[in-house]
Amino acid sequence: MAVREQTRWTRAHLGPGGPPLDLLTARFDRHVYAPHAHDEFTVGVTVGGLEVIAYRGGHIHSGPGSIVVLEPGEMHTGGPAAPEGYAYQALYAAPSLLTDGTRGGSLPHFREPVLQDPELARALRAAHTDLARCPDPLEAESRIPWLLTALARRHSTARGSDDTVPGAGHIARAVRDRLADELLAPPSLAALATDLGLSRYQLLRAFRTAMGVPPYAWLAQYRVTRARALLDAGLRPAEAAALVGFADQAHLTRWFRRVMGVTPAAYRNSVQDDGR
Repeated sequence: MAVREQTRWTRAHLGPGGPPLDLLTARFDRHVYAPHAHDEFTVGVTVGGLEVIAYRGGHIHSGPGSIVVLEPGEMHTGGPAAPEGYAYQALYAAPSLLTDGTRGGSLPHFREPVLQDPELARALRAAHTDLARCPDPLEAESRIPWLLTALARRHSTARGSDDTVPGAGHIARAVRDRLADELLAPPSLAALATDLGLSRYQLLRAFRTAMGVPPYAWLAQYRVTRARALLDAGLRPAEAAALVGFADQAHLTRWFRRVMGVTPAAYRNSVQDDGR
């Protein structure tokens, strides 16, 4: 049988000019990691097969849909536990990313390294897949800290902070206006939160509460609206993408289809056919 081992590393950034976040997509049939440790939290989701990890003096197993959390400084190995090997997606998160929405900001401790939380596993996989495809800084900063806070609050010894954010509507409008005014080079959420005297988690909570979507999704939809007007005026999709702040035409196409149901090129052709 052919060995189908594959690894792909992607580096995203948490906000424009923000700290890096490394993402790994891997499949191993035979490879076994040498004992090692990370400075970050390793948060992975097994997507196929079965993995065995030597950790904390014993062995743990992770199958499809399981979330694996390995704490900073913990020595571990990993390898296949079944003939078909295993596949997983992982991200390497600075400890501060798991403390923003917890009471007292204490470092979370995960007594159980293998977790069963299908909803969170699906959300982590979706975010990982999207960011590995297009590592947009604002999207990374909107999605990853939010999910890691949920991970810490649900499954670690940390306790959640108060979710009440007074003036959520005012906060959301202030963030929305800044993003709209600076759509070609939007500020990081961390910088916006500092300007408003909030933590990043509080800003995300307020924005989601008031707007119904995270900041990156609101900005992407606003950019689509602006791009649509440019396509109406006869610009090509690649030109429109650059003028509204999308990383490239593929990024515009991804969001345009989500919002409008067609590709930018198909939309442009249809409005031109109508004689606009």
